[in-house]
Amino acid sequence: MTNGQEPDKGSTDARDSGRERVSRAAYELFSRNGVRTVGVDAIIGRAGTAKMTLYRNFPSKDDLILEFLRRREQLWTREWVQAESQRRGETPRDQLLAIFDIFSEWFSRPDFEGCSFLTTMIEINEKGHPVYQAAVSHLANIRSYLEDLAEAAGIDDPNSFARKWHILMKGSIMAAHEGDTAAASRAREIGELLLASC
Repeated sequence: MTNGQEPDKGSTDARDSGRERVSRAAYELFSRNGVRTVGVDAIIGRAGTAKMTLYRNFPSKDDLILEFLRRREQLWTREWVQAESQRRGETPRDQLLAIFDIFSEWFSRPDFEGCSFLTTMIEINEKGHPVYQAAVSHLANIRSYLEDLAEAAGIDDPNSFARKWHILMKGSIMAAHEGDTAAASRAREIGELLLASC
C-alpha cells in the first residue's frame, strides 16, 4: 500500500505515512469487527501511532469510517471483484458469472469477513447519516459496474438486471455468513437462469 520508501522526518510524506498507518489499521479492524464496536484506542494501538496523528488526519471517527469505505471500494470492489471478474471472463456474461466463482473462493476462506458496505449500513442505520449515505453510494457503484456489463452483453433494461444481479450477490454473502459455503455456486445457478431469460 505504500511506496516502500522511508519518508523524511517532518515532511508531508511523514504525515502521509501516519495517515496510511491509521487508515490501514482501521481497515483491518473495521472489516473484521464492524465500525461500531472498534474504538479509536484500538485503531491507535494497531497503527502504532499517537492519538494526535489519528485526529490530525481524521477529525472524527465518522471521517475514519468514510476513509475505510473509500479504501474498501478501491481494494475490494475495483482491484478485486471488478479486476478479477474481467480477468476470468472473456465476455460480459462470463464476467458476470465469474463474480460468483470469485465469491465461492472468498466464502471458503477462514478470514471471510462479508460485505463491509452492508454491515456498515446496518450498523449505522440512520438514513440521513453521512456514513450510511456513503455505504449506499458504494453499493450503487457496484451496481453501476454490473449495469455496464449488462449493457455490454446486450441485455434489455440493464439497470433492472443489475439490481437483480446485485440482490443475488448480496444474498449469497449473507447466506455465507450463515455458514452456507455453497451459497456462491447456488447464486451462480440462479444467475445462469437469469441470463438465459434475458
